Amino acid sequence: MFYLSKIFWLLVQPLSLAFLLVLAGLVAAIAGARRSGLLLSGGGALVLFVTLYTTTGALLLQALEARVPKPATDPASIACMIVLGGAIENDVVASRGGVELNAAADRYTQALRLALSHPEARILVSGGDGSISGRFPGEAGLSEQFFAALGVPPQRLIKENTSRNTWENTLNTKALLAENGLTDCLLITSGFHMPRALALFRKAGIAVTPYPVDFRSRGNERPGFDFTQPSLNAQNTATAVREWLGLLGYYLAGRIDWPF
Repeated sequence: MFYLSKIFWLLVQPLSLAFLLVLAGLVAAIAGARRSGLLLSGGGALVLFVTLYTTTGALLLQALEARVPKPATDPASIACMIVLGGAIENDVVASRGGVELNAAADRYTQALRLALSHPEARILVSGGDGSISGRFPGEAGLSEQFFAALGVPPQRLIKENTSRNTWENTLNTKALLAENGLTDCLLITSGFHMPRALALFRKAGIAVTPYPVDFRSRGNERPGFDFTQPSLNAQNTATAVREWLGLLGYYLAGRIDWPF
């Protein structure tokens, strides 16, 4: 299932979908089906335009981020934190060493801030290598370098280094929480990813307090055109579409109760 989901996403992510539609249109036109070719190519062009030059991606992200609001204040006490992986560039680290954070760096920086102000809290980092090749180092293992370099001793960390997706995060984290006698942890992940993660944890019977970070939308997005930042628009659209498809897929697989 893991590999099928990866291949499916490679085909249906917005830019790939636009390319495949245009390619199919060209093939249809060459084969003599000009009307079908025009429709397919036009569909590809429309997907490309919406992806690059509209606020669709930001709106889709905003809808996800609004479902679990950012906490107004920090908790008075924290026994443990669950930090979901996805913030370290495993492929870059594999060749360059060190710890290289990506756009989801808030997952670690906010966990670090809370860890320094709540020295009693344990930190469970859940994340392995989510690539198709499986040849990169697991993220949870790399996270120890980040936390240790900034003053968090290794003994406070619990590293779950094998999960490849959020479903495996949930299963493996549940086992480690039971093994270490930890309950009622903060769940730290990106705002757009929190609805899916929280739904999985609740379905698995894991009591957590959501602590969303890494917000990508402004919170006051409106439908419209945006010709100033096509690359960012494309990234936002891809991230949002992937997350919505993840919610739907987990619902159809019976792993969450309701995607909306």
